[in-house]
Amino acid sequence: MKELFRWHIKGRFKQPIGSNRFLRRLDWYIIRKFLGTYVFAIALIISIAVVFDFNEKQDKFMSHDAPWSAIIFDYYLNFIPYFANLFSPLFVFIAVIFFTSKLAENSEIIAMFSAGMSFKRMLRPYMVSAAIIAVATFCLGAYVIPRGSVTRINFEDKYYKQRKTTTARNVQLEVDSGVIAYIDRFEDYSKTGYRFSLDKFKGKQLVSHMTARSITYDTASVHKWTAKNYMIREMDGMRERITTGNRIDTTLFMEPSDFLIMKNQQEMLTSPQLSQYIDMQRRRGFANIKEFEIEYHKRIATSFASFILTLIGASLASKKMKGGMGLNLGIGLGLSFSYILFQTIASTFAINGNMPPAIAVWIPNILYAFIAFYLYRRAPK
Repeated sequence: MKELFRWHIKGRFKQPIGSNRFLRRLDWYIIRKFLGTYVFAIALIISIAVVFDFNEKQDKFMSHDAPWSAIIFDYYLNFIPYFANLFSPLFVFIAVIFFTSKLAENSEIIAMFSAGMSFKRMLRPYMVSAAIIAVATFCLGAYVIPRGSVTRINFEDKYYKQRKTTTARNVQLEVDSGVIAYIDRFEDYSKTGYRFSLDKFKGKQLVSHMTARSITYDTASVHKWTAKNYMIREMDGMRERITTGNRIDTTLFMEPSDFLIMKNQQEMLTSPQLSQYIDMQRRRGFANIKEFEIEYHKRIATSFASFILTLIGASLASKKMKGGMGLNLGIGLGLSFSYILFQTIASTFAINGNMPPAIAVWIPNILYAFIAFYLYRRAPK
């Protein structure tokens, strides 16, 4: 009789518990429930978010004569995946809490345990689902969404609120090995920088020092600049040669986009582009790259969070409670929002403080991993 019950838990087992198959029919049932609820939660919340976002921005859209085709295809078609990926941890938690509580209410989890299935074994389809979501989240965040964000942010800059920086002050960066450029003020509308200097070092010795009243970027060529009212001092031991002139063309491996950093510009770069940009700016001695480092590490940490939050949700909701699904959902929402809040606070500390971005981004995962382990130990076995 016991063996017969093992074969027919609510009609979902067709093989004994001891079967060596990695995933059985019951596992696929849980995976479908998990992913289906996850997609449903995204569709529901995104629909609400789109309505609220449009109500907030429609006046600006209309006042700037934004065409409907651009609103739909350039903005909202790219807004939806961005928003869904941004709050993916929340959707994972809601999905796990919701459908696991339903399983517990219907005594399906009790039936699994009665048939000899351990809680650890029950988590297998949960972790498979979390892995699918983690891979999808990372691929979207690292490669797909940044390309769409270029169109979305350019649309916002044109029809909603200007994001592009038009001026920069105290720009200092290494444009080549041992070559340091400095611009006191740069104006984007004229592509001109004022009070420019260029120092060339050989080892630790200064061999050339150039100053110019202004320097203008040639938009028709790459890395071509024109310096006006310049003076060049070349040092050779105790000798010094001075050259002056009204105008000189020079090639410098820098562009206005290197120091005119647009707000949320890091969201417009794929992960390989982010890594390359961070390495280049770090070699140049550019200090304002913490937001780019946070974005790079957050894409990995957010994907990994799917496993932690899935374990927390399954451990919380697998026990049948008198309060029913509402209590589990309340606890789950509280934990998920606290995770997002804690992630934001840690990122703020990294930007405004001295905390390394990689550590700041992973602190919420480390903390919630301990919470997940504690709840796992207390889950019904």
